[in-house]
Amino acid sequence: MQAELSKTFRFDAAHRLPNVPAGHKCAAMHGHGYRVTVVVAGEVDEQAGWVMDFGKIKGAVDPLIKQLDHTTLNEIPSLENPTSEMLAKWFWDRITPNLPELSAITVAESDTSLCTYRGL
Repeated sequence: MQAELSKTFRFDAAHRLPNVPAGHKCAAMHGHGYRVTVVVAGEVDEQAGWVMDFGKIKGAVDPLIKQLDHTTLNEIPSLENPTSEMLAKWFWDRITPNLPELSAITVAESDTSLCTYRGL
C-alpha cells in the first residue's frame, strides 16, 4: 500500500524581491508568516503501519526552519531573490539528501498565495 504524509512548519521572515519591475510593491522590504508543507511518499510498512515516523520529517526540516526564522531571507546564501519558488527549491535541495522519500514542498507566504515544487 502506498501513502503520502504531510507535515507543516511555520516561520516568520522579511524579504524583498530585487528582480521585480520598478515600482512593484514587493521590491520594498516586507514580511510574511510562511508555512512550509513537506510531503513524503512511500510504501506503508506492514509492521509499523506507517510510511515513516513524523519525527523523521521534523528532524530533517527543523534545522532549516530555525535557520530562516526571524531573518531577512535575502541575506541567506542562494536566497538573494527569495520568491516562493526559490524558497521551495531551497528547501528541496537541503531536505532530499536526508529524506529521499520527499515528493513535494509547498511554500505558502499567505493563506491564498503558495507554490508547490516537486523537484522537476
